[in-house]
Amino acid sequence: MFDFSIWEVATVGVVALVVIGPERLPKVARTAGHLFGRLQRYVATVKADINREIEQSELAKVKQEVQDAARSFEHSVQEHAASIEKEAAKLQESAQPAALPPAADAMQPATPTTAFESATAPAAMVVKDSTPVEQMTFDFGIEPVRPRAKPS
Repeated sequence: MFDFSIWEVATVGVVALVVIGPERLPKVARTAGHLFGRLQRYVATVKADINREIEQSELAKVKQEVQDAARSFEHSVQEHAASIEKEAAKLQESAQPAALPPAADAMQPATPTTAFESATAPAAMVVKDSTPVEQMTFDFGIEPVRPRAKPS
């Protein structure tokens, strides 16, 4: 911090010994050391406080940016969801007049129109009141996970 040579420190010590005297010099040196230590602790505390404030301001900026990005994302998702809902409503309105052919007296299996539908569509049956009934059962042969018993 300071650039003192050994001769400069010795000169200050001799002058202090002559001015203060040999009886009071140890007490003055001890007091000066305590004051210097307090000064160092105070400077360290101020530095830590300044660093903490800087970090808090940076974190506040980052937090605000993340919140703005989240709001923007939420808004865009809501816009897309609204447009999809409008499209679904339009498709539902256009599909309602031609929903089902007139119901026959007996139950008839629905025939898929494409090969993909026949492979993936569940079995649908048309009943007298023209409501489709879907029968879907899946058995993948997967057993539920059970905890193991502890050995005794």
